[in-house]
Amino acid sequence: MKELVICSTDNRKIIALIEDEELVEKYEEDEEDKSIEGNIYVGKVQNVLTGLQSAFVNIGEKRNAFIHVKDILPKVDITKNEEVEEKPINKLIKPGDPLIVEVKKEAVDKKGPRLSTHISLTSRFVVFMPNADFITVSQKIEDENEKLRLKEIVSKYLPDGTGAIIRTVAEGRAEDEIKNDILKTIEKWKNIKLKQVEKFPQKIYDKGGVLKKTVVDLVDSNLDKIIVQNKNDLETVKTILDEIDSNINIEIDENILSKYSLEKQMKQAENKKVWLKSGAFITIDKTEALVAIDVNSGKFIGKDDAEETITAVNIEAAKEISKQIRLRDISGIIVIDFIDMQKEENKNAVISEIVKNSKKDRSKVQVEEFTKLNLMEITRKHINSKKSFEK
Repeated sequence: MKELVICSTDNRKIIALIEDEELVEKYEEDEEDKSIEGNIYVGKVQNVLTGLQSAFVNIGEKRNAFIHVKDILPKVDITKNEEVEEKPINKLIKPGDPLIVEVKKEAVDKKGPRLSTHISLTSRFVVFMPNADFITVSQKIEDENEKLRLKEIVSKYLPDGTGAIIRTVAEGRAEDEIKNDILKTIEKWKNIKLKQVEKFPQKIYDKGGVLKKTVVDLVDSNLDKIIVQNKNDLETVKTILDEIDSNINIEIDENILSKYSLEKQMKQAENKKVWLKSGAFITIDKTEALVAIDVNSGKFIGKDDAEETITAVNIEAAKEISKQIRLRDISGIIVIDFIDMQKEENKNAVISEIVKNSKKDRSKVQVEEFTKLNLMEITRKHINSKKSFEK
């Protein structure tokens, strides 16, 4: 059973994904500080930094945003190793110019948002790119015949000079479903461009924050139902589902936080130390540059064979680490210090456990082999830029 739970309390929303009564993803969104990633603005160029090939753009938010020349030049298909000659940024824009941009990254600490003119509109089956002239397919779709079929379908309905990324959920879908999704998204882009902007900076498209992104991403992942806490959230979710032509059962449960001991699970997910069933534990430490995860045998005694005991702890830890990375939406560089193993087959078994469990993650997870110092490196992209857990 897979359920999406939406709770509203104290001017914030809690969005949680429950699989077989276990919390596996959790996000929070403050109504007064909603995510702006994916929003589209007509910004005003404030100043151009020629030496850095970049500029600061006023988009009407708290801080000026940053854009690099590569995010102004045409977007290329990296799968074909295409390149665009870099031009001086002051030949492309100047202070006072209006610029249609999308927020690609949220502001972090003292850094403002990161912008791009490479607009992308995510729909149910595709990511429509009005300023790109190529089609790519999600790497998670492995069947070459299916890739070709999807590309042929999408190319039929895209206007000349536009492109798309075909999402994983498009695999196996009928042509009419994909066609309707594309045409609806193209119409949305036309309406965005038609907005009359007499003054700028001005927001011309709101992506809908974490709630909308989560609902859109999950409706085609065998989601059984959505549970909301009040009628306002019910209407919001209905609107989102209508927009993407999806029909999921929605229920209202005012006491949803008490179901499945959800509050307890959320609290446990904030702990630095996570105990394993065997008595071993892992610790999760966030630094400015990376996230460090350490595996400790703790109370686990195991068998007489030390290598066998250590491997058993590491495999159990690998499964829990994959779960915690997904649950806490940990992104960037992740370094895991497993207990040292001597045999290569045992190291490979731990790598396989991480890879296997990472396939449950909606985000892209890249797992590297053990380094010479017996550390494992993982990279992952965040799902929600407004992080749920900062501990």
